[in-house]
Amino acid sequence: MTTRPTSDRVREALFSMLAADGVVGGSSTPRVLDLYAGSGALAFEALSRGASRAVLVEHGRDAIGAIRDNARALDAAARVELVTTKVERAVAQLQGPFDLIFADPPYADVRTPPFAAILEGIARILGPEGTFVLEHSSNDDAPVIAALEFDRSREYGDTTLSLYRCS
Repeated sequence: MTTRPTSDRVREALFSMLAADGVVGGSSTPRVLDLYAGSGALAFEALSRGASRAVLVEHGRDAIGAIRDNARALDAAARVELVTTKVERAVAQLQGPFDLIFADPPYADVRTPPFAAILEGIARILGPEGTFVLEHSSNDDAPVIAALEFDRSREYGDTTLSLYRCS
């Protein structure tokens, strides 16, 4: 499987929304979880905007190498924890709470029963004031997550960002 990075345009729009909501920037120092981390771009952007720590979950060998290289290059290794396992296992084992969770799964996975279990796990480890951001295909509706409140979606070409908060 190849890594499909979040485009610069989508990442900039996402962090503008998060800053406007007070999730990043200012005095906010969220604890971040980046699932399907790829190169770690979302987590590293959050760290550059004041996040205190970031846990990145990635299973692909090339992506793991990219995360390690990026952490060193950005002098962020001390604030990064890399979990090298499948997201399903990580979500079941990680202890929250996290203030900000990103998930950028393969788009086809969003419609599968195993992904529904991942979403339940995300709801369990998201903090009481937390924000969950799901990147998915614009061809798919935002999934309903029983324990989370849907906030909004924004579409950028074939990519949609859906934001959720604790109910």
